[in-house]
Amino acid sequence: MQATLAHPIANAPTGSPPGALRQALARAESRRKWRAFALTLPLLVFLLLTLLVPIAALLQRAVENPEVANALPATMRALDGWDRKDAPAAPAYAALVQDLARLPDSSDAGALARRLNTEVPGARSMVMGAYRALPLEGTPEAIRAQLLGKDPRWADAPLWQAIAKNGARWTPDYLLASVDLQRDALGHIERMPEEQRAFGGILLRTFHISLVVTLVCLLLGYPLAWWLASLPARPANVLMILVLVPFWTSILVRVAAWIVLLQSEGLVNRGLMGLGLIEQPLALLFNRTGVVIAMVHILLPFMILPLYSVMKSVPPTYLRAAVSLGSSPMAAFFRVYVPQTYPGIGAGVLLVFILAIGYYVTPALLGGADDQMLSYYIARYTNVEVNWGMACALGALLLAATLVLYGVYRRFGKAELSLG
Repeated sequence: MQATLAHPIANAPTGSPPGALRQALARAESRRKWRAFALTLPLLVFLLLTLLVPIAALLQRAVENPEVANALPATMRALDGWDRKDAPAAPAYAALVQDLARLPDSSDAGALARRLNTEVPGARSMVMGAYRALPLEGTPEAIRAQLLGKDPRWADAPLWQAIAKNGARWTPDYLLASVDLQRDALGHIERMPEEQRAFGGILLRTFHISLVVTLVCLLLGYPLAWWLASLPARPANVLMILVLVPFWTSILVRVAAWIVLLQSEGLVNRGLMGLGLIEQPLALLFNRTGVVIAMVHILLPFMILPLYSVMKSVPPTYLRAAVSLGSSPMAAFFRVYVPQTYPGIGAGVLLVFILAIGYYVTPALLGGADDQMLSYYIARYTNVEVNWGMACALGALLLAATLVLYGVYRRFGKAELSLG
C-alpha cells in the first residue's frame, strides 16, 4: 500500500494514457531535482561568498588603478594631447594644484603619492610637498614658478609621464610588473631594466622549491603508502594516525620545533656529530635545506593519503599473478603495480605542488633572503608597501599557475584513462 502511494506511476489512474504517465514522471523528476538543488544551495552560497567573490575582487584589484584617475581629473584633461617628452605647459601645473586642493584630506594625497612613487622614486615627497604648500594662487605661470621653487624636480618629465600613463582607471601595469615587463612613457610594452627584474627569478625559485619538495614527498610517501596499504586493517589504522599527527599540530609549532632541531646546537647536528658522521655542525637553518625539510614534513600527509586510497583498491593478486607467470618481483612491481597507482601519484603531486607554491610562514621563518617564495612578497606588498594592486597581481599570477597545473593534470589524466 505504501509503495503504491510513493510511486508516481502508481498514483496515476488505472488506464491513464501514456501522456499522463510521462507528465507524472516529469513532475516527479522535477521535484527531485529541486530538492537536490535546495540541499546544495547553502554550500553554493558559501563557496560564492568565500571563494568566488574574493577571487573576483583580487582579479579586479590587479587591474584597477583608481588613485590617479580619482585624484587628478583636471590634470588629466590638461595633459590631453601632451607629447610626453618634455615637461607640460603651465596650465597642467595649475590643474594639478587645483586637483590637490580638492582632495578631502591628506590620506587621499598620501594614496596618490604612494601610487606615483611606485613609478618614479621620489614622487611621494614631491606630491606631499606640493600638498602641504597649498594654497597656491595666481596665473598658471605663477603657480608653475611656485611649484618649481618648492621642488625643482617638477620641471622634469618623468613624474608627469607617470601621471599621464596612469590616468586611466584600469591598467595592465601591475600584471606586467609581475612578469618583469613595463610600459614606457608612450605606453609601449617593454622588458624592465635588468637591475629591476625580480619577479621572474622569484617565480622560478618558487617553482623550484615546490618541485623539490614535491619530489621528496613522492620518494618518501610512495613506499610508506605502499607499506600501509599492504598491512592488515588494525596496524594500518594505527600507523595512519601517526601519519595524520601533523594535521593536528599548528604550523607555527612545527616550524618552531624545526628551528630547535636544526640549529647548530640542535638535536640533528648533535646526533650526526655523536655518530661521527660530521666534525662541524651543518648549516641547516635559515637556508634552502631547512625550508625543504620543514615543508616536506608538513606536506607529506597530503602525498600519502591519495596514494594510500588508490593503493588500497589495487588487488594484491595482480602481483602474485605476474610473478607466477615468470616475471621477477621487481619487474612485476614496476610494470604491473606502479601503473595502477598513477591516479594517486598525479593527485598527490598536484596537491602537494599547489600547496607548496603558496607557502609563506615556513620559508619566512626558516629560510634566508634568497629562499623567500612569491607569497612572501604578496604579504610584503600588502602589509609593508601597502600596494594592493601589486599584491593582487602576484596573487593572480599564483592563481594562473595553479589553474595551468590543474589543466595539465586533467589533460594527462584523461589521456591515461583513454589509453587504459
